Parts: sequence; C-alpha cells; structure tokens
Amino acid sequence: MPGIVGIYPFGLGRENWRMARFVYYGLLALQHRGQEIASIVTFDKELHTITRKGFVDEAFNEEMINSIPGFIGVGYVSPSENNRPIEIHNPVGLILVGDGRPNIDGARVEDSWRAFAEILSEEIDRVGDSLRGALNVIEKIKGGYSFIALTERQELIAGRDIHGVKPLEVGSLGFDLGAVASESAALDVLGMEHIACVKPGEVVKFDPYSIERGRVKGAEKAQIRYCSFEYVYLARPDSVINDIPVYSVRENIGRLLAKERPVKADVVIGIPETAIPFAIGYSKSSGIPMSLGFITTGRKVRTAIKPSVFERLVGVQLKLNPIKCVIDGKDIVLIDDSVVRGTTLRNTVWNMKRKGARRVHVRIGSPPLVSSCPYGIEIPPPDELIARALSEEDIAEVVGADTFSFLSVNNLSKAIGLPCNKLCMACWGRREE
Repeated sequence: MPGIVGIYPFGLGRENWRMARFVYYGLLALQHRGQEIASIVTFDKELHTITRKGFVDEAFNEEMINSIPGFIGVGYVSPSENNRPIEIHNPVGLILVGDGRPNIDGARVEDSWRAFAEILSEEIDRVGDSLRGALNVIEKIKGGYSFIALTERQELIAGRDIHGVKPLEVGSLGFDLGAVASESAALDVLGMEHIACVKPGEVVKFDPYSIERGRVKGAEKAQIRYCSFEYVYLARPDSVINDIPVYSVRENIGRLLAKERPVKADVVIGIPETAIPFAIGYSKSSGIPMSLGFITTGRKVRTAIKPSVFERLVGVQLKLNPIKCVIDGKDIVLIDDSVVRGTTLRNTVWNMKRKGARRVHVRIGSPPLVSSCPYGIEIPPPDELIARALSEEDIAEVVGADTFSFLSVNNLSKAIGLPCNKLCMACWGRREE
C-alpha cells in the first residue's frame, strides 16, 4: 500500500523548477499510506535519489529539501523499511516506484518490482518508445499494481495493470505542471486540478511539451478489479479514486451498517479517523446521536500498519483516549473500519468500560478480514486474523464487547457502487469469479 507521486514541468524554462519541495508536499498528503520509508527522486542532468527512514517531515528538513536539485520529481512512502525506489542503469536508465505486486515468472515476491523495472528498461530500449514499451510490459505482466518511472530521457511514465487493482490519479496545474499520484488528495494539496484516473491497462507519458496516453489493446473489455480496501481504510476520505468519492462510500457504509446491524444505544462513536464517516452515516440512518468519543495525542499513527504488537498498543493508547463525560453510564455503538488481530480493539473497549461505558456494541464497517492480500497490502498471515476462526459472538467475548457485527460483502459492494465482480475482495475471502 505505498504512496507514489510524480510531478512534471512543461515548456520553456522548465529547468528552473525546484521540484523536491513539491514532491515533499505530495508525500505529506500520502503519509498515511506508509510511515516507515520516505523517498524523493529528482532529475537534473542525472537522476538523484534520497531515501530516509521515518515520517516525511522527519526524513526531510528544510535544509535538505533546499539542497536537492532537479526539475522533475517522484516521491514514495512505504509501510516497510525493506521497500525502496528501484534504480536501473542499463539499457535505459530509470528509477521506478510502485504500489502493489506484479506477478513475474521466476521472480521472488520481494524481487518482483526490480524484475519489473528491468523488463521495462529493456522493452523501452527494444522498441525505442517509452509509451509503447510500457504498454507492452503491462500487456504481458499480470498482477495488481500501479507505477511511476522517471527516465534519464527526461520522461515520466505512469501506468496501471489491466484490471486497475491499485489506484493512480492524474492532475495538472494549468499548462505548467502535470502530475500523477496514488490519491487525488495529493493533487489537491499541490494546488492542482484533478483531471481523471489512469484507466486500467493505461499508460500516461509526460514529455517536455505534451501528455501522451495509450491503453493496452482490449483493456476496455477486461474485468476491472478495484481494491475495495482502499475505500474502507487505505485512502484519505477527501480523495476521489476511480471517479468514486471515498467519503461518500464511507458514509454509505455507515448507513447500510445501521440497517443491517441495528442496536439500541445512547450514542454512536467512531474510532478516529477512518471510522468517523462510518459513524456519521450510522447516526443519520439510526437516529442515534453521534458524539466525539476520543481525543488523540501526538502524531497521527496508523496502528494497523505498525510492525510490532507493542508499537500497535502504544499507538492505540496515544491515538484513542476516551472522553469520560461522553461515555460514562451510556450504551455505546462503537464503529471501527476493520478488525485485524483484535488486539487494539480489545484495548479500546477495555478503556471505554474503564471510563464508565455501560455497554459497548461494536460495529465494523467492512466484512471479516480472513486472508492475506495477493497484491502487497501488509495484512498479517491468515492464522493471525481474528475473524478467520472465530464467529461474531466469539469475537465479542474476546474483545470484551456486549455485541459485535461486521458489514456484509454485498453491502460493502453496494456502498462502493460497484458489483462484487468489479472489486478485488480477496482479503474478505471473496476470490475472483
């Protein structure tokens, strides 16, 4: 689930741009997609890459940003310290960042992006055209992925697999700058107009004077498989992905959850920040008032992607301090986006009851997570997923809730506005038909 962004200047005087700062702002907008590694890549006569550990604003200070040359830029954040931009020197020099997982025969999973970059470099050299070369690569390499490549030929190339599993959005700043990013919110932060998504099986190429687009032959007939987890958890609520507003999906989820899993209670509380729109929808549909139930401390930490149990527990304690006067003596509908191991949810329910909650009814705005992601989202192994072996009643007992319910797969599909067969739902246990 890395976040990727590429920014490209057009026309005369383009060499005067200092793109590192623009990339930095784009990465700040994508920080939620990866908090372990941050990279800025630029081009100024040659390719430059700086990769550092930690949050974007810790990895790159003012002095460092000002010292990075280059008028074309690419950025990358990752939830894993093992991931880095891929640099290829021959036959065509390029640096590539990607989200997802290409399936390449003979390549180990951890080496798949390097193999992809090598194949892309060789194919561009073979056909003599970056757009055509990238289309040929997408046509023959399966999997679920999106990528951005910056070449030594001063071109920026971006594309998606033929099913469009991983998102990629296009924007522009007048006739001066073009950009692609994992989410439209990154384009908004950069002051750009969000134009459209990169279509499944499409490649967008930026050169000094134009944007050229091409699509794999027959891609319009291929079944789309947009990642449903993007709408539940990964994406920012202010993003639009594949022409679908994420906030609208999340409020729809709450409405449908209230109808599917009703309960009598005094107040609805959403766990910050992803589940707040779910809670708003649940409250509107059920008529139960919604209140702010938690205050966060310090930096926003996405506990689901922290690498250790201890860090997740500390993260949830920082993130979720219950407001006693809101919950004391009341029956609560507690809304969360998903449940992985159940560890942090158990801690949250315990804290609420410690602060006086009479009953806590947990409602989850997604189906049970029962399988690892085939496309690289860092979901734990299946034997660590609480919903794989336990019923809703069992999970309620484990986490200390009075009742516990998931959203159904069909209602998730309805909330997104696409049939199940146009969504990747592998993590919910629904395989391709």
